[in-house]
Amino acid sequence: MPAGAEGGSAPTDTPQVSANWAKRAAMAGPGSAGYASVVDRQRISSGSPYERTVGFSRAVRIGGRVLVSGTAPIWPDGSCDPDAGIQAGRCLEIIVAALAEAGAGPEHVVRTRSYLVDRGDEAAVSHAHGRVVGEIRPASTMVVVAGLLDARWKVEMEAEAIIDPSD
Repeated sequence: MPAGAEGGSAPTDTPQVSANWAKRAAMAGPGSAGYASVVDRQRISSGSPYERTVGFSRAVRIGGRVLVSGTAPIWPDGSCDPDAGIQAGRCLEIIVAALAEAGAGPEHVVRTRSYLVDRGDEAAVSHAHGRVVGEIRPASTMVVVAGLLDARWKVEMEAEAIIDPSD
């Protein structure tokens, strides 16, 4: 591994490594050593009861990067529709609201991840996903898992977005 590739000061041993380091620094926005410090962290809450007990944020923005946590299909009253397509739509609604609070929108999404408990729900979840980010076509992963935290949930989704750090 080239010197300095793990982080720290800017490597200068090869033009490619230096160029890559400079790109990361530019994406991170203001901060020390090319990375925004944790002091520059914006935490976004959705009011999920798990945020305090687990110790996480719905989304975190550092510089121009917005990371939205795994998002479950829960309505404000705690209910959960049994339809996987409706659940995916609710997950995406929560994600879009978190992105907006961080200064981003669906058009800034560069990656999504979907976790399904039944591969038979792929079409319904894909359709909901396509309605929100189909035109931008982010990198996306869909994984079938043995289960999610609440047995009512058929899908959980997360997203990453990149925006201008000065916004």
